[in-house]
Amino acid sequence: MSIVKEIKPLIAAVLKDHYGFSTGETDLTINTTKPEFEGDYTLVLFSYVKQLKKSPEQLGNEIGDALIKAHPQLFVAYNVIKGFLNLTISDDYWRQFLKTNYNNQQFGFGQSKNQKVMVEYSSPNTNKPLHLGHLRNIFLGWSIAEILNRSGYETVKSCVVNDRGIHICKSMIAWQLFANGATPESTATKGDHFVGEYYVKFNDAYKQQVDELVAKGMEKAIAEKEAPIMKATQQMLLDWEKGDKDVLALWNKMNGWVYDGFGITYKRIGADFQKMYYESNTYLLGKQFVEAGLKEGVFFKKEDGSVWIDLTADGLDEKLVLRKDGTSVYITQDLGLADQKYDEFKYDQSIYVIADEQNYHMKVLKLILQKLNKPYAEGIFHLSYGMVELPNGRMKSREGTVVDADDMITEMVNVARTKTEELGKVKDFTTDELKELYDTLALGALKFFLLRVDPKKRMIFNPEESIDFHGFTGPFIQYTHARIKSVLRKAGDVSVNANIIETSEPILKLEKELIVLLEQYPVMLDQAIAEHNPSVIAIYVFNLAKSFNTFYTEHSVLNAETETKKQFRLMLSSLTAHVIASGMSLLGIKVPERM
Repeated sequence: MSIVKEIKPLIAAVLKDHYGFSTGETDLTINTTKPEFEGDYTLVLFSYVKQLKKSPEQLGNEIGDALIKAHPQLFVAYNVIKGFLNLTISDDYWRQFLKTNYNNQQFGFGQSKNQKVMVEYSSPNTNKPLHLGHLRNIFLGWSIAEILNRSGYETVKSCVVNDRGIHICKSMIAWQLFANGATPESTATKGDHFVGEYYVKFNDAYKQQVDELVAKGMEKAIAEKEAPIMKATQQMLLDWEKGDKDVLALWNKMNGWVYDGFGITYKRIGADFQKMYYESNTYLLGKQFVEAGLKEGVFFKKEDGSVWIDLTADGLDEKLVLRKDGTSVYITQDLGLADQKYDEFKYDQSIYVIADEQNYHMKVLKLILQKLNKPYAEGIFHLSYGMVELPNGRMKSREGTVVDADDMITEMVNVARTKTEELGKVKDFTTDELKELYDTLALGALKFFLLRVDPKKRMIFNPEESIDFHGFTGPFIQYTHARIKSVLRKAGDVSVNANIIETSEPILKLEKELIVLLEQYPVMLDQAIAEHNPSVIAIYVFNLAKSFNTFYTEHSVLNAETETKKQFRLMLSSLTAHVIASGMSLLGIKVPERM
């Protein structure tokens, strides 16, 4: 149990016993005391002042006196400042916390919740490689699944591959027209990059044909429909839907190239999935919802035969769920897939990691499922995130201005190599050790930079800034971990005697700040889950690393003033290293033992 969870019922009991005032523990606001004031945790008094008809100072003093009298082993001092009761926790509490957890590899882990959560992320198209925008999606999805798993939830990571449609046929047509039989093997090109090049070639050729038709006097809107390459692509899509053998063979071959390429990238960045869904298998799903919805009066049919749902009473508008020709739209497919996933996994919550451009679509999906009384409707959650841009602006796939994930990782490795060589501290590393270190730093910098920002916010990614060893970055935290491990290695055969710290030797200010932060780790996990927000962990681990560095600058570990202090600080350092490694692992980031 965290100290805040321990304090809340004690305060609630004081309010009840002394004033006859009942309050729920969730209504109590307790924060970490600000550094400029004495104390460890602060109770906000304002919401009780008016109801209890007491001044903030009087109320704070009465509560503080009552807590110290009833629980002297926990509270040793208090002060009241302008409606805030600052409580000082006994050093014995912190010593016992450290003794219990300094070598506890399960610290921060939650008990089984007996709940299953599906996390759907990545959702790539098979006409282009993964790009920087995909990386934010993938890192968010993987991280939130890992945080949930560590906290006691059973998680299922899934991916829906967009492997059909007009955009896929564009790459196929371009390959037929321009490849002359070339393959990824014959060109020594990674499969997804190879196919993506033909998507760009299609758009170049399409633009040229449209310009030529316009030059001959055709209106642009008509030219865009009549361009030969577009008409051929539309015909290919019709042939695919009819099951044309040759078209399907080409489709399977080119998708296979892309999947091979995706697999290499996923392995490199540490992404994995328990279940893969393919739009080619799911695009016909959901039609059964239409019939059921019509019978129940949830949907209605227009004169042309198309089927809709009226969501105007819910602040939205009318939404098409089935075209007049009987074909599905995206929302219909998603309804069917949500049902299929539930039948297969019986999830309690289904998290969709999808960019904020689909906020409206996801609102409609959940609302329709609720109106159809689906048992899993309330568990649908959209983890919406903002787009990633580069310093020079937004990326566009069809114009070939997207930064491929592989290229970005390669660039990050080069930056990591340059920055590390500038520091000149790796002369005793072997070639293989250096390669592993550069990869660890590069991916750590990339993941941390993309995860440190609240998902809802748009962001600009700057490779140079992300790998600064002194800033709000992954490498700064990785370096701190390596620094701690170096201290622990130098301690050598010094065996930590946890019992020796049970003395009256006071805990110093910077030691206290560090231990208070460490104790909050499980609370941070709970907050990250409640907010579906891995940046909570990123910010926490950064603050922990910063706090350790401040402490270490002021206080020696190995040459501490007394043996008791040395043992205490070794335990403090050990737990800090563990929590940094644990927190970073939730972000998918490795921490090196030395740098």
